[in-house]
Amino acid sequence: MRSSYARSLAALTVAVPILSMTAGSALAQSANCAPRADVVDRLNMTYGEVFQGGGLQNDEAVFEVWISEADRTWTILMTRTDGTACIMAAGTDWSPAMDGPQVAGIRS
Repeated sequence: MRSSYARSLAALTVAVPILSMTAGSALAQSANCAPRADVVDRLNMTYGEVFQGGGLQNDEAVFEVWISEADRTWTILMTRTDGTACIMAAGTDWSPAMDGPQVAGIRS
């Protein structure tokens, strides 16, 4: 399954810049970037990944984590205020947080 994901991710890496060129925005033409709706659709339909959480980096970017529990894949997505989403990182062997003792000084 991992090699299939790697091939698919490689195809996405090639396809996303091509898709972004049709968007016409200079920001959208960055590598691995496209309109958020297109990226989210691809993550969900092609990889089975769903939104798991995220947060604001600043007032211009939101970071999101998308995962597939079935295939254990993950993607970190950054979305800018103009609606352009960029894949910042992706991989395999996703492991959810484990319940257990907290590290001193870190509040849950």
